[in-house]
Amino acid sequence: MARKVRGFERVLDAPSLFAVAYDEIGSSIYFALGIIAAQALGLTPVVLFVSGLLFLIVSLSYAEGTAALPQAGGAATFTRRAFNDLAGFVTGWVLFLDFLIVIALSTLFLPHYLGAALGTPSLSESPWDVVVAVGVIAAIVGARLVRRSRIHTAALVLAVLDISVQLLVIVIGLAVFFSPDVLTSGFDFAVEQSWDDLFFALPLAMLAYTGLETVANLAAETREPGTVLPRSLFSSIGLVVITTVLIAILAVTAFPSEDGSSGLADDWLQAPIVGIVTAFEGHLPNALVDILRVVVGLSGALILFAAATTAITGCTRLGRSMAEHGMLPREFGRLERRSLVSREALVAVGVVAIAIVVATGALAGDDAAFLASLYSFGVLFAFTAAQLAVIRLRQTEPDLDRPFRAKPEVRIKGVPLPLPALIGAPLTFAVWVLALVTHPGARYAGPAWLACGLVVFFIVRRRLEASVLDDIDPVESLPPSVAYRKVLVPMKLGNVGEEMVATAVALAKERGSSVEAIFVVRVPRAFPLEGPLPEDVRRRAEESLAEARALGEENGVEIVTRTVVARSIGHAIVEDAHENSVDLIVLGSSPRWRRQSRFFSPTVDHILRHAPCEVLVVAFPDGTFDESD
Repeated sequence: MARKVRGFERVLDAPSLFAVAYDEIGSSIYFALGIIAAQALGLTPVVLFVSGLLFLIVSLSYAEGTAALPQAGGAATFTRRAFNDLAGFVTGWVLFLDFLIVIALSTLFLPHYLGAALGTPSLSESPWDVVVAVGVIAAIVGARLVRRSRIHTAALVLAVLDISVQLLVIVIGLAVFFSPDVLTSGFDFAVEQSWDDLFFALPLAMLAYTGLETVANLAAETREPGTVLPRSLFSSIGLVVITTVLIAILAVTAFPSEDGSSGLADDWLQAPIVGIVTAFEGHLPNALVDILRVVVGLSGALILFAAATTAITGCTRLGRSMAEHGMLPREFGRLERRSLVSREALVAVGVVAIAIVVATGALAGDDAAFLASLYSFGVLFAFTAAQLAVIRLRQTEPDLDRPFRAKPEVRIKGVPLPLPALIGAPLTFAVWVLALVTHPGARYAGPAWLACGLVVFFIVRRRLEASVLDDIDPVESLPPSVAYRKVLVPMKLGNVGEEMVATAVALAKERGSSVEAIFVVRVPRAFPLEGPLPEDVRRRAEESLAEARALGEENGVEIVTRTVVARSIGHAIVEDAHENSVDLIVLGSSPRWRRQSRFFSPTVDHILRHAPCEVLVVAFPDGTFDESD
């Protein structure tokens, strides 16, 4: 190949990964705060602090797992390696649900922040918020279909913006609202609030710390993942927990609970950070409050847009990892030149996310809590599975290279096991059970989603004629296969031409592509390009293209043929590839050029240097044909 489809390159250094992690994890406060405050009321900071500590404990296991297995897939990869493919699939499938919910919530809350910034209340009203959310998802998927994402490119800018805006709100809020009474009288049960409400709020609080799986999926793109990933992950999570708790303190201070309800959730459920800014009215000049509202609204919309984008990317990368191991249809595992990840996966993610948005509607009242509880079903299951996998890998693969080890460790039967995982796994499992008991979304919709996934898994394995417990190697289940939509083959009469069109037809038949066969007639500069072709040249072109069409018909492959007149054969092929958006050019190279100390002919060399797509060159050995290139 002249240019291969590059996979996931290791381009993320420590600052870039920190920025990506902070953007992903920190963005959730923009949609989670109001949902959690509606249930936790004055205890919102306490609930967020406790869930933040649990999140930090879980991240130790994720850091060990991703450093030891620096591949896409996150918890699904750890679980598959530690147990079997069925366990890996179940973990990955519930994580799909979490990615989709993050996409839906991010895009549904985005128009509320944008409307607050622009002073356009209609954007915050139904059905326009749903229309905007659908449009945002469609736009992200459309852009990703034609261009691969570079997550790290804008991550640093967004991280600086996010941290700056949150610190600005915190500093002003503490100056305006904070008093010692907050620490003594604020953090308490409200009127008619009980432990049941606290138990109800705790699973929902996991929504405030989304993004760990997205970061884990970047292990394959991280430079020195054994050191860079843990350091960046812990620093970003620590900063997120601190800022989240401080913002929650401001929220319960600015909107104290009354009669068992939260003013923040009642009035600013879908734009809680803007709600905190509006509470500055009467304490700051109105002009300054308006400026802060615009800044927070625009930055919130931008950060939620970025969160939806990275969630879509994380979802498709998880799909590729699972497809490589025979858990999903092989189409989801393709690498493509333009989008890098599979187009089928991108479209599927977009369609399901849009369906969730439309089905949920404008997310008023407890509907948002329903999605949050459904999110807790998936994330708590995955967190538990990931920690159990890290424990089991310590037992089954003690010699596995672990650049980072979760500590402290305790020895059980001579095996050093990570104490954070031993503590964290029972805790996340207990909160998962709590979610099932207290939330209908987790109790009914979660298992229904899982049942649908198992049907998909069984169908895929049946097509592969494999057991659900088989460990399918990526090379066996999914041979390297780039999705070429359109293959271009320059034609000539004789054996070389036959071999080239046969190669193009074989590739097209395997990948469901179409073939475009062209015969380039080179016209010397002494003659005009527009003149009629000599009879022998015209006959040679027709015979060659007819030969290609006949071979295509025999193999059920569509072949479009045309004759091109040009001064240079190489220039004509490159220009044709440009004009027709070709994905692959198939060329043959005869041995006579190698006998002249040139590996390729001038024509092939020019195409290799200038082609806008992949180029496959078949170099025939000496003595195969007597034809020239």
